[in-house]
Amino acid sequence: MLVYPSGISVSTSTLRYLSALLRARRQERGTRWRRVSAGRQALLVLAHLRSGHTYAQLAAGFGVGTTTAYRYIAEAIDVLAALAPTLAEAMKTASTKAFVMLDGTLLPIDRIAADRPFYSGKHKKHGMNVQVITDPAGRLLWASPALPGAVHDIKAARTHDIIDALEEAGVECWADKSYRGAGGTVRLPYWGRWETLSAGQQAVNRSHARIRALVEQAMATLKTWRLLRKIRSSTTRITNLVQAVLTLHLTCSN
Repeated sequence: MLVYPSGISVSTSTLRYLSALLRARRQERGTRWRRVSAGRQALLVLAHLRSGHTYAQLAAGFGVGTTTAYRYIAEAIDVLAALAPTLAEAMKTASTKAFVMLDGTLLPIDRIAADRPFYSGKHKKHGMNVQVITDPAGRLLWASPALPGAVHDIKAARTHDIIDALEEAGVECWADKSYRGAGGTVRLPYWGRWETLSAGQQAVNRSHARIRALVEQAMATLKTWRLLRKIRSSTTRITNLVQAVLTLHLTCSN
């Protein structure tokens, strides 16, 4: 396999942060020797998450075995995922905001047609449903565990107790029609065909859409990590992948 140098659109502060976490993990476990330093391991992990490089490509580029590359990546993702904020912690942050926005996104996965639980009829593809909460500027505050793509947004929100958490925290939330019937503090646009709505209802829906437009920034933030654009790992690992990316974003975005 040919090997060539490449660049990653990730800040040096992100690399330093992950390197420090991995160094601390090695000290905690009493690791005496590794094929690569903590800094090189962090770079390997970021190349996987940001650029979506495969284990074989990374193994060739970093001079390690494919199994070793997999172990290094799994270790780092577990370390990062453990630091991701819980829903309760996210509600504390949300309570300081004027309001928050809730939306769901589908992370495409590599599955065959027979895997019906993962098929989203809305998106016409296989994937995993992830619920996202953002602040009024569209900045990520929290991302949920991943559920099969066939799960509807309102069911996912109830499964994760998002609606109850918002109501208990007294946080106003803007959401789209996928959350019809949510209740609590969740605000939705008027339901119905556009031509059947009154002028006042149309005005409210236009205003609602303008407010929620910024939530797309959060989805774009997730998708800048190329691995999340087409996930080929086990579905049981996807929650940790999302939580790892969330940790990196919240810690190193400023």
